[in-house]
Amino acid sequence: MSTAPSQKISQKDLPLMAQGLIDGENDSIALFANLSALIAEAFENTNWVGFYRLIDKELVLGPFQGRIACTRIPLGKGVCGTAALEKRTLRIKDVHEFPGHIACDGASNSEIVVPLLGKEDKLYGVLDIDSPEKGRFSQEEQMLLEKIAAHLSAHLDNIFPS
Repeated sequence: MSTAPSQKISQKDLPLMAQGLIDGENDSIALFANLSALIAEAFENTNWVGFYRLIDKELVLGPFQGRIACTRIPLGKGVCGTAALEKRTLRIKDVHEFPGHIACDGASNSEIVVPLLGKEDKLYGVLDIDSPEKGRFSQEEQMLLEKIAAHLSAHLDNIFPS
């Protein structure tokens, strides 16, 4: 999914670029679409980057970059549903060893899922990234994605006040 070298986005520039996309935009679908494209360009060797939105107690497919995906994921099922239910990031080195893994794309071997948590742990959905490479995602990348997710979630609190 990576772009040509001249178009490569550095991960160190990602938080500021993400902030530029988030701030001032009040349509969540537009935010998810542009952020999934931005993250896909910054993360090499990935085959799926996107968002699942929490709707009526299940995760529903949102904007993404990659192949056709699972449309609905129950809370507590697979990596995405488990991360959402537990409200914590899951960085899985080998998805085939994860109990209950949902194989939307057989080429995926590792995955990181970051919940979008607003005020009072309000769950908006998850950011999901898959890779064909086992052990693809680092602790530093997890922290980077969590920073972006926190900024996005705080903005979603403003779009969807309780």
